[in-house]
Amino acid sequence: MKHIFWLLLLPMISFSQTAEDVALKTDKALHSLRSLQANFEHIYYSSTISTPLIEKGEFYLKKPDLMKWEYKEPEKRIYLLKGAFFVEYIPEENQIIEYDLSKEGHESEILLLLSGQKGLLDNYSVEFSPFPTKNKKSSHLKLTSKQEDEDSFILLEINKKNWLIQKAVFFDWAGNKTEFHFSRIKINVPLDKSTFELNAPPGVEIINRKTD
Repeated sequence: MKHIFWLLLLPMISFSQTAEDVALKTDKALHSLRSLQANFEHIYYSSTISTPLIEKGEFYLKKPDLMKWEYKEPEKRIYLLKGAFFVEYIPEENQIIEYDLSKEGHESEILLLLSGQKGLLDNYSVEFSPFPTKNKKSSHLKLTSKQEDEDSFILLEINKKNWLIQKAVFFDWAGNKTEFHFSRIKINVPLDKSTFELNAPPGVEIINRKTD
């Protein structure tokens, strides 16, 4: 009888995963990507404004160093990353703004996470999310930076099928929340280099904010 009990319990022991196990699988999945294409929804909740700002668009990633966020609603703009070159293109204002990637907060954080340049276990203390969920197809992690204030943290929703991030939520010390939702994810699709061109018209104004 004791042997039967342990045989029944063995699958539960074998398949139980720690938060570090999930983070390791996610790190491996992100590092193994050659390219990725997805739709995204970017939602910003301010602690001082009741109505969140919701933006939608398409996301493209091509290893080793190409990434593009093409915002289509409610206003058009493009964020483009080429190696250390990070810019925002605003068609309506005919402006290209150059940024220092290391100073761009949540925007740079999600860029580095999705590209696999910032490993979960190397840079964060990892635990399962304290917020309950009924979605059994996903794992939910809480990341706390090993270097920054603990009042800021990140929640990740990770698809158990491909171990990729399908939702990232950033909380800051002031009570603001920024969410990125990803859907219609396509892995290792062929992406031409032209996908990562701005095609800005002649005479576009270039603003350098790298030194701000």
